[in-house]
Amino acid sequence: MPSINLHVVGFVSSALFHSYRLPPNKEKYRGDEIEGRKMQGLSKPGSDLPEALVLEILSKLPVKSLTRFRCVCKPWSSSFQTPLFITKHLQNNLRNNNLNLLHKGFCGDTRDGVYSFSQLSTEKGRNFSVKQNFHLPFSGKGWSNLAVDGPCNGILCLELDDGRDKAALWNPSTREFKILPQSPVQDSTSFDCLGLGFGYDSRTDDYKVVRFVVNYFEEDSDAGSMFEHNYQVELYSLRSDSWKEISYPGVDPHNSPPFNCYINGVYYWHATESSGHLILSFDMVNEKFSTLPLPQTSEGFNSHLLDFNGLLGAIFYPGGGTETSFDLWVMNESWTKQFSIESVPAVEMLLGFWKNGELFIESLDHELVLFDPSTRELKNLGIHASKRSMQITAYVESLVPINGRSEHEGRIISQPARDASN
Repeated sequence: MPSINLHVVGFVSSALFHSYRLPPNKEKYRGDEIEGRKMQGLSKPGSDLPEALVLEILSKLPVKSLTRFRCVCKPWSSSFQTPLFITKHLQNNLRNNNLNLLHKGFCGDTRDGVYSFSQLSTEKGRNFSVKQNFHLPFSGKGWSNLAVDGPCNGILCLELDDGRDKAALWNPSTREFKILPQSPVQDSTSFDCLGLGFGYDSRTDDYKVVRFVVNYFEEDSDAGSMFEHNYQVELYSLRSDSWKEISYPGVDPHNSPPFNCYINGVYYWHATESSGHLILSFDMVNEKFSTLPLPQTSEGFNSHLLDFNGLLGAIFYPGGGTETSFDLWVMNESWTKQFSIESVPAVEMLLGFWKNGELFIESLDHELVLFDPSTRELKNLGIHASKRSMQITAYVESLVPINGRSEHEGRIISQPARDASN
């Protein structure tokens, strides 16, 4: 049976004594005394640390530490893969709002440029500097729209519109990556993706991707070719690793939004029908579509849907101009205007909110900046990308598996930034 590494036990025991007050007769057990203790399970029956307590401590650690701790003993490694531990670890991160930041942007010219992903530091004093860069085997070269949907329980869905409309799942914490299989539902000459949504079915413990496509069929009509088309909705299930066709709702969604629009089991899109603009939603559990109206606001405003503290939000701001104002509306049985932010300078596009209400913005110079409404401070974060190619995604770490390839197998290249500490 393996002995426990002193560094590991010291870390765990330190966490134990700082997080829990033990009875006086337990105070004698220090890291150096525990060093020689053997483990048969997570903790040996009759030992000093109950198994449930060890699990509780370990479930509060980052994924990077848990990956290193797999070598401590086989029971630990196996326990990290159980649904109970995965759920407990995820719930701890959600409860404590342990957010990580991922930046996506397109760099280079339209022919040879590539999309890049960077993890930004959220540590105090680091000013969101680049911590690590990723190159995925999915992005390819040249200008093609790469959208990020999610997160959902720490998992992201990537959609590449390069004429083939590929989709993939990625867990940036475990570095697991899965390119979704080609849909057998499509039988057309070519197709375009009109919109995509990603979410979780809590009833079946399944992750699903819903995709709107338009199929084009070429017909030879004596003098030349003509194209017929039809609309279709297809649904992917991670559990079955397969696609199926579902009923088309008769409403056309807009392209994938820049914000996370999956909220409490439902995905939302801006959509259009004959009478005008509205919101289309899809329930991941019952696989049904429904619609609801947008807030009544002035025409001609840019608008985005987003998750605002677990409620559906809609943010509106005018296009163009040297200063921009933002209005946020929240749906809680009815639409209510939550707040307004006045006169934010040099806005190309709003990218997202941070923990204390700060705004991530793409400036008119296509730089990533952070605006603090309380102080009116505008801070340039030193990250540049092509116009309107940026996206900021805040996610919590998770161990949720996606039955894909590991970082090494999937040829994911992760490189620490030069000034980032390991």
